[in-house]
Amino acid sequence: MADNARAKKLADLIREVVAEKLQRGIKDPRLGTHVTITDTRVTGDLREATVFYTVYGDDEDRASAAAGLESAKGILRSAVGRAAGTKFTPTLAFVADALPENARTIEDLLDKARASDAKVREASSGATYAGEADPYRKPEDEDEEGTTAE
Repeated sequence: MADNARAKKLADLIREVVAEKLQRGIKDPRLGTHVTITDTRVTGDLREATVFYTVYGDDEDRASAAAGLESAKGILRSAVGRAAGTKFTPTLAFVADALPENARTIEDLLDKARASDAKVREASSGATYAGEADPYRKPEDEDEEGTTAE
């Protein structure tokens, strides 16, 4: 079993090699400049690598990019093998990264919270306290009322 530093190093190398090969070496029109490699993770035994990617475009572009990556998997794996120089080249699995959708959802939720805060701020702008400014009794108040603390 390899150490984490070696797996991280190999993951970084795979990310760079796959991104470079997609940009310059593969002529598949489904991939083009739409695909961005966001992250790569390698298992502890260095046998399997998961490559996360995002696609700029609509659902049709995402589906065609996924098909293009699956068809180019062998070419990409051989390029990784040449660059890594390891005894065994890890198998590549391509997974669409959910980060952009998650970020969009978080931004929508934050916008709703800002709007709700603005409504509360607007409703409370002219509000006053229901009681006195200082609702706590003080010893001098008790003396004025005529009661003594015995």
